Amino acid sequence: MRVPVSAVLSLAMILSACGGGGGGSAGSIMTPPVTGATPTPSPTTATCSLRARQDWAAAQLNEWYLFPETLPASLSPAPYANVGDYVDALTATARAQGRDRYFTYVTSIAEENAYYASGSSAGFGFRLSYDSAANRVFVAEAFEGTPALNAGIDRGTEIVAIGTGAADLRTVSAIMASQGAAGVTEALGPTTAGTTRVLRVSDAAGTREVTVAKADYVLTPVSSRYGAKILDDGGRKVGYLNLRTFISTADPALRAAFAQFKAAGVTEVIVDLRYNGGGLVSIAELMGDLMGANRATSDVFSYTSFRPEKSAQNDTRFFQPKTESIAPTRLAFIGTGGTASASELVVNAFIPYLHANAALIGTNTYGKPVGQIAIDRAACDDRLRVIAFATQNAARQGNYFSGLAGTVEASCRAGDDIAYPLGDAREASTRAALDFLAGRSCTAISAGGQSTLALRNAAPRELLTPARPSTAQREVPGAF
Repeated sequence: MRVPVSAVLSLAMILSACGGGGGGSAGSIMTPPVTGATPTPSPTTATCSLRARQDWAAAQLNEWYLFPETLPASLSPAPYANVGDYVDALTATARAQGRDRYFTYVTSIAEENAYYASGSSAGFGFRLSYDSAANRVFVAEAFEGTPALNAGIDRGTEIVAIGTGAADLRTVSAIMASQGAAGVTEALGPTTAGTTRVLRVSDAAGTREVTVAKADYVLTPVSSRYGAKILDDGGRKVGYLNLRTFISTADPALRAAFAQFKAAGVTEVIVDLRYNGGGLVSIAELMGDLMGANRATSDVFSYTSFRPEKSAQNDTRFFQPKTESIAPTRLAFIGTGGTASASELVVNAFIPYLHANAALIGTNTYGKPVGQIAIDRAACDDRLRVIAFATQNAARQGNYFSGLAGTVEASCRAGDDIAYPLGDAREASTRAALDFLAGRSCTAISAGGQSTLALRNAAPRELLTPARPSTAQREVPGAF
């Protein structure tokens, strides 16, 4: 069992699919701190000048980076205006190889701790996806108790125009035509409470203009509207669980959901992770345990491996069934290009046990079988997330950098139908999941397929992600 080593150096293991400076939508996996680490150099004596922070970041990479052979022998930090750009330059070779797609990054200790503890962040409280071919932006999901949902903006709503006031509204099509998706992110304003925008929106109720201000809110990891329920598919009881993110507050919600499934005798479950970018490894392990009533405590959930000189940190995690656990005979995991890290860890864990009775539904996933440790420099509020370990399932499968479609033994291709609520049996991916569980035929997902979302008309959609996302935007891709 791992225990914290110090308040100065926090080494928390995390899988994250998106750092700064690059595209992609996905999040992370974090576990308790590892042991035996010594700060290099000691942040207690260092200053917070740019050069000192850059030198500190380079030292941590040299000590912990999973791909040390890719680091430059010498790279001056002088040309780089901030720590993040320097870290990006140091990891450029691994990025070119597809092994570190901006997974290594610098973030704020305070911001990250607030998110993982409670899901705390600031924004409108919706998740956006965009169609680059048609220059359109849609709401994929809205969160409970947030300004967006309170303003009547929910899944399926199109954002037609954005402005700081009614007088300067710009159409989304014009913004994207001139600036691309990044222009939409810029138009929505900074991630600070109080930022106000006028949005022209269109949905089943018609087109209207609403004024919405960003506010601090706490994300509910399992929606109170559709997060956990039992679907009736021709008399068969099927559990449906939608997990938005792997944070601490998901623990009681997950236990309650599986207790409900257990009481109803559910043995077939749809696990909807289509937008889940990841989060805490402890919650991923709990989710596995809750679907492992028939797993022995000697059954491996996952292997974690560091670089050879850090092999003392390697770990094997076994299943630990809980009181609320069920023993599913078939699992349907709904995924998209926004499904990453902790989500992929859970899916991968069940392949050696359920084989073709565990399927990926939707589209290919992001592809993130490696993860970060967190090294803190408290005096500067710097947390460096360094790719330092790889994960594998019990069959030692873990090389899914191009997504899980090539690893799963069963899959069904389906779109993300925003015309229907999540968890609605009429929604395309939910319908395909029900079909798989019932043994009905489907078309497999191509292992080389593009990891994007899809509208009903098959137009490609992607979750909107800033170049330098906040912690919440890494873990909840598309969140604003």
